[in-house]
Amino acid sequence: MNRINFDKSMQEEFTHAQGRLLLHSCCAPCSSYCLQETAAVFSVTVFYYNPNIDSRGEYEKRKAEQIRFLTETGLGDFLDCDYLPEEFEAAASGLEDEPEGGKRCAKCFRLRLEKTARQAKEGGYDYFATTLTLSPLKNADLINQIGYSLEREYGVKYLPSDFKKRGGYLKSIELSKKHSLYRQNYCGCKYSKKSD
Repeated sequence: MNRINFDKSMQEEFTHAQGRLLLHSCCAPCSSYCLQETAAVFSVTVFYYNPNIDSRGEYEKRKAEQIRFLTETGLGDFLDCDYLPEEFEAAASGLEDEPEGGKRCAKCFRLRLEKTARQAKEGGYDYFATTLTLSPLKNADLINQIGYSLEREYGVKYLPSDFKKRGGYLKSIELSKKHSLYRQNYCGCKYSKKSD
């Protein structure tokens, strides 16, 4: 089976895309490179919806860094969803013992992407996307499959991506150093913290 090159799909979309993009972001380090790529094409709003983060303190720390990065760079606006851990707990219920990268993560991806798609529809955005494909530890194929299914469900274009390609992940590390961004050592939930 041939794998889809989602980075190539994104580059092709860039040749004719325009308008407003709602970009789900998990944190400032991951968003750094993604924003550089997308802000050259779209008017970007970062959508900070991360109910998976294991504590309010960690949530607020990551949020503050996201806002600081946007303020310093001017690459986009910011839209916060507040801290709603009960939404992640409901999605993860019964999947607590799943390995990192398994069914629990798939539910978490869907939860965050669906909220983004819904907000994009309500806000009149032309596209929605996520920074989650930047991480070498995340399943870009699965994330893009979820994105395309939500495009069909909500009627808002999904921007495919595999931001780690073309050195994207390494560039995000360089940008994190340049801007002295707080870079956490786990995805965010208490289960990913245990697995490190």
